[in-house]
Amino acid sequence: MNTTPDTPRRAAVIFIFVTVLIDILSFGIIIPVLPHLIERLGGGGIARAAMWVGIFGTLFATIQFICAPIQGALSDRFGRRSVILLSNLGIGVDFLFMALVNSVPMLLVGRFVSGMFAASFTTANAYIADVTPPAKRAASYGLLGSAFGIGFIIGPALGGFLGHHDLRWPFYAAALLALTNFCYGWFILPESLPRERRSARFDWSHANPLGSIMLLKRYQSVLGLAGVVFVANLAHYALQSVFVLYADYRYGWGEQKVGYTLALVGLCNAIVQAGLVRRLVPVLGERRTLLAGVLFGASGFAVMGLAPNGATFLAAIPLLALWGLAGPATQALITHRVDEHEQGRVQGAVSSLSSVAGIFGPALFTQVFALFIGARAPSVLPGAPYLLATALLVFGWFVAWRVTAGQPRHIHAAAPSGVPEQA
Repeated sequence: MNTTPDTPRRAAVIFIFVTVLIDILSFGIIIPVLPHLIERLGGGGIARAAMWVGIFGTLFATIQFICAPIQGALSDRFGRRSVILLSNLGIGVDFLFMALVNSVPMLLVGRFVSGMFAASFTTANAYIADVTPPAKRAASYGLLGSAFGIGFIIGPALGGFLGHHDLRWPFYAAALLALTNFCYGWFILPESLPRERRSARFDWSHANPLGSIMLLKRYQSVLGLAGVVFVANLAHYALQSVFVLYADYRYGWGEQKVGYTLALVGLCNAIVQAGLVRRLVPVLGERRTLLAGVLFGASGFAVMGLAPNGATFLAAIPLLALWGLAGPATQALITHRVDEHEQGRVQGAVSSLSSVAGIFGPALFTQVFALFIGARAPSVLPGAPYLLATALLVFGWFVAWRVTAGQPRHIHAAAPSGVPEQA
């Protein structure tokens, strides 16, 4: 059988796709049952469980904020393969630990450890940059994005089914998936970063979150795009944090309708990421695709915030899904502007900004929702969180338009500030 030069690249991208998909599946499986397990172990009813769930979410995002740049720097120094495999092994063992513990503090320890190892998405993004030509990176990142959509369609549904029989079963299933992926990668995954392209040493100044973010200052256009990533991730928590409460308050939807709606969100996102990105980016270029995607996201949130009925809200979901065009285009633009030996650290810095959004986003949007439906509301406006997300994305659009203005559609490797870029 004849092979083309693209064959190894395709195989590597497919493995990374499978890795991300299994990671998302393993985390998605526990989404429906983790709060109930916390409630069972902690006692004190739903109110106390809600407090612990908030602590779990903040801790997880904080740990990812710290560990994402560390994983990125480790992958720049020692290679992508070892970091990805260690992440899969760590997640698998940790899920098994969480399946066996019998107290909330020990479960919190497990969540702490999973936050450390779950930062492998940073290394996955760097791996794609290693093995994919610049012109094809947006399509490859779109494929990774579709893994998120597929994982969040299948994962929660499977977790809910298993959790109906036993709250521990989803954790065992998540452990099995992660450990199976570790074994698969041990035999299949090639290294993407040759020794001659690795960093000369492990640099703690760039591995800590603040140091890694300071690294972005060397790449001024990347710094602006990283700001767009932060704003986009912050806006996304409007959907994650208040959707269930909003749907119940405004449309009277129960758990079944909410579940179907989340499946529709995941399906539309997967279609956009896997199908549209690779077709539109070659035609529009990364910059135009980014700007169009952010506008679609702002429009979708605006419709959701003002939707007078459930049907209108549902109609906004495909519109919001087109926001998914922006993410792969942004990632591609970032990788074009970064030296090869710093891809992992820069991806870690960008991931850290996303984790910061996860620390503040849920509290921001739930508080806005509570304010505008409460007795002291300046006006009754339950869609206020979505309108705030609209405003954030409009701001992000202007930032993206400015930092990418005057640049060609496809930019090949770029150097830090002060070093001329090659057209």
